[in-house]
Amino acid sequence: MRVYILALEGVFDLGLAAFMDVLGTATELAAEEPTKKMLDVTIVGVRPEVRTGQNLSVPVRLAAELPQPDLVLVPALSSKMPEGLTRALEQPDVVQAGQWLKCWSQAGATIAAACTGTFVVAEAGLLNGHSATTSWWLSAFFRHRYPLVILDEERMLVCSDPFVTAGAAMAHFDLGLHVISRQSPTLAALCARYLLIETRPSQAAFIIPDHIAHTDPIVQRFEQWAREHLESGFSAAAAAATIGVSERTLVRRIQQVLGKSPLAWFQDLRVDYAVHLLQTTDCSVEQIASRVGYADGTTLRSLLRRKLGQGIRELRQRATHVAVL
Repeated sequence: MRVYILALEGVFDLGLAAFMDVLGTATELAAEEPTKKMLDVTIVGVRPEVRTGQNLSVPVRLAAELPQPDLVLVPALSSKMPEGLTRALEQPDVVQAGQWLKCWSQAGATIAAACTGTFVVAEAGLLNGHSATTSWWLSAFFRHRYPLVILDEERMLVCSDPFVTAGAAMAHFDLGLHVISRQSPTLAALCARYLLIETRPSQAAFIIPDHIAHTDPIVQRFEQWAREHLESGFSAAAAAATIGVSERTLVRRIQQVLGKSPLAWFQDLRVDYAVHLLQTTDCSVEQIASRVGYADGTTLRSLLRRKLGQGIRELRQRATHVAVL
């Protein structure tokens, strides 16, 4: 299988290295299994040489000089915040890369990206109508910039053929293993053990809810109101009145920024705070339940099991997908 790693100016060093090291390790391990189809990996770009985010020089092959790939991997750009990422996406090589991605995709290639590399693919319009994930802290920015993409930032890896997207930073490893699993699930598992890569089906455990909320003033005020009322309970009318907006505006803005209803996010904050208390105090589940607004520990236990269950279900889905491949 012909695999291209698309390295653009300012490529995230860890992302590029993760792809190269995972695929390189798999190639070495596969040499002991002659029946396994090898990966032909090439770093490509739209200019002869690129500089990484840490100003290291990376020689690349020009995309225009190469044949059609089977798979293209897009590592992250080094810009990690909306302002810098906006400038990076406006660079000529990113615009030109988008044209190559569209050409490769139309010719049948699978396009896969991790972290802020997902923005490069979305910028080309390729993810419109598809499910995707991205770096969790950029989810609000992603939704605003690409409203036609069905975003689920809690997931670590999303397959929406012919596209695959992965979450933040270390998700480059997850995506690399996914690529290998298409050739050999056994080889992917062996590679993971050699590199000490644990399976992480979800980004949910890493998400900081109030960090995302601070990207929008209305959402930020709602987040403050919500944290002050975790124990007393949810009221859309009371929240909207305190914030100074209509209920309709509150619901619309929360949905636009966070991709869920105010009540759903209020419940997320409750569970997030409950987990924090479980990790940092000696309080019982019943005591914690009362502090986050539940009459007893039964409901809280159910919500915690549901949150854990989501991660387990994603693991099973990925295992099923690998088995089919």
